[in-house]
Amino acid sequence: MKPKRTILCVDDNEPALSIRKIMLETRGYRVVACTGGQEALEIFKKGGIDLVLADLLMPEMDGGKLIDEIKAISPQTPAILLSGKVKLYDGETRADVFLPKGMYAPAELLERIRLLLVRKRGPKRPHPPVERAAATTSAA
Repeated sequence: MKPKRTILCVDDNEPALSIRKIMLETRGYRVVACTGGQEALEIFKKGGIDLVLADLLMPEMDGGKLIDEIKAISPQTPAILLSGKVKLYDGETRADVFLPKGMYAPAELLERIRLLLVRKRGPKRPHPPVERAAATTSAA
């Protein structure tokens, strides 16, 4: 059985965070949920996070700043930025994907997560060809 991938899910809107956490857990992901950017950064620094899913607008540290900090530590960690208030985000961000809340189906979010995790891991490596011993025939 393959190990579960861990997603750091950050949103100051606790009901939305709870729904997202349940959706991801039912799809086999391990989810670490928190309601603030600073708390999320501390959790990320401890290691073990495969992908970050963050809300854009949060008090103290917004999602854009959080993702910048995470990418400074680990540039290869995939990050998705979500927003319920902003439909188009043209600010500077190091997020891999920006999705406006309510403008995408949950299946689209799950597919984006899957693709980003595959990209982080790299493509599946083909198994090397099995060398078969040549059949030897000997005349007696």
